[in-house]
Amino acid sequence: MTAKKMLPACPVETTLSLMGNKWKVLILRDLLNGSMRFGELKKSIGTVSQKVLTSQLREMEAQGLVNRKVYAEVPPRVEYSLTKTGLSLKPIIDSMWDWGMDYKEKHEG
Repeated sequence: MTAKKMLPACPVETTLSLMGNKWKVLILRDLLNGSMRFGELKKSIGTVSQKVLTSQLREMEAQGLVNRKVYAEVPPRVEYSLTKTGLSLKPIIDSMWDWGMDYKEKHEG
């Protein structure tokens, strides 16, 4: 039997621990549209380094948010997609989008 990982007592803190940095939120945003290869994801996010993106994807895979599928091809093809748990974050991402749009409309000159 495996020991359960200790999560913060506060549910908000738990959510932030899973998606609480810029790169993870952008990965979630982009994968909401469907599976993507590493290069496509890197290009869509923009300024993220290969090392950081790899690290974030591995973390998200370990947390059960992202699936990594390797195709038996030469050269190997790898696609990333959201798990059911990752997809369940859609309402949060949508709310962030709506709030950001509203803020931009009110504060852009």
